[in-house]
Amino acid sequence: MFIVRPPGVYRPQGDTALLTEALRQAPIRPGARVLDLCTGTGVVAMAAARAGARQVVATDVSVRAVLAARLNARLRGLPIRVLRGDLVEPVAGKHFDVITANPPYVPCRGGPPARHGRSRTWYGGPHGRLWLDRLCAAAPPLLAPGGVLLVVHSALCGVQATVEALRAHGLKAAVTARRREPFGPVLRSRAAELEAAGLIRPGQRHEELVVIRADRTDVPQRP
Repeated sequence: MFIVRPPGVYRPQGDTALLTEALRQAPIRPGARVLDLCTGTGVVAMAAARAGARQVVATDVSVRAVLAARLNARLRGLPIRVLRGDLVEPVAGKHFDVITANPPYVPCRGGPPARHGRSRTWYGGPHGRLWLDRLCAAAPPLLAPGGVLLVVHSALCGVQATVEALRAHGLKAAVTARRREPFGPVLRSRAAELEAAGLIRPGQRHEELVVIRADRTDVPQRP
């Protein structure tokens, strides 16, 4: 599948595929409202639109990502609204039946990357949780009753930390998918740093990707 991806926009990889598969298995009810956070090229948002969602909104902080996602959706005739902004800021006060997210999660020492740098697409802070912790706090209030949140990230960032953070916001959360993946170029280049931090074993060159599903278990009240 041809995807428009300008320089500095996250390339769809194994985590994208795992999240898309989890979305297919959710499944999306006809007429559902879907929000895709950190959309990148818009691949997951497009999967939601194809699955029958009534409304699909995608957000990304990157101008290039927003333009790429808009173009990719338009080329396929999919009615996706792509908004630029910091995480949930563009949709504050709205509610969605399904929220998906593939935030940057690579553990990195040092300060944040340049605003337009390529590393911005994967930089997750010292423990990989810079965006994840914000997401776990910001996404639950946007879920409609009975809504589902699907988040993908590496086990290097702490799976239980994500599960517990989402449970603290009243959601029923658990890992629903796992996949072992060889390191890509970014993690290979940072392997020595990850070893020094104790996040991987000496010589380890693979990671486990997980999808965490969090459900808002209350249901809408009938009139």
